[in-house]
Amino acid sequence: MINKIARSIADAMAGIPDGATVLIGGFGTAGIPNELIDGLIEQGAKELTVVNNNAGNGDTGLAALLKAGRVRKIICSFPRQADSYVFDELYRSGKLELELVPQGNLAERIRAAGAGVGAFFCPTGYGTQLAGERETRIIDGKQYVLEYPIRGDVALIKAEQGDRWGNLTYRKAARNFGPVMAMASDRTIATVHEIVELGQMDPETVVTPGIFVSNIVKIDRVATQAGGFKKAA
Repeated sequence: MINKIARSIADAMAGIPDGATVLIGGFGTAGIPNELIDGLIEQGAKELTVVNNNAGNGDTGLAALLKAGRVRKIICSFPRQADSYVFDELYRSGKLELELVPQGNLAERIRAAGAGVGAFFCPTGYGTQLAGERETRIIDGKQYVLEYPIRGDVALIKAEQGDRWGNLTYRKAARNFGPVMAMASDRTIATVHEIVELGQMDPETVVTPGIFVSNIVKIDRVATQAGGFKKAA
């Protein structure tokens, strides 16, 4: 019987090796799988390459992983925000390598890995330092740069609902990079706020099919006084 529901975050995170490439969902603070990031810190893997749209906020989530010294390199689009002081300190001191990728290129490079595309040409970055020494071409009179897929050893994503086969749906903007990261990784771990019975999810609403998901972990959600949500203590 297929059952991808993990008993705990620790069980789901077991076996992630040192040096792994970890794709972490999230756009700013929307859809960040903070519980899984905390689990990765506790699990102990180091020398990681992390792929995310940003480079962490404040002292929690991705910033906490950076602060713990577990990340060798980060691939992202927007490393600096008003509260990205953890990244700033590590990068300026030479303790963290950065690969800066335009946001659209980042999403497409991840999607290409999941789709089995070997490489593709993109106009963004042509003639800039971002292009580096990569191959360039003129196609139909337009200038393009060769881009390569970004594959992950593991993806950590936040979903809204799942079943024991691993089928997932998302909540609004929390969806962001989750679906393409799940497709682009050898192993995908997702948190969900609700686990439903098989057949309860309308197949037309499933965003990430269970074939791309290795484990799901249920996390609690409690209302705050401001009307938002936070994880249970």
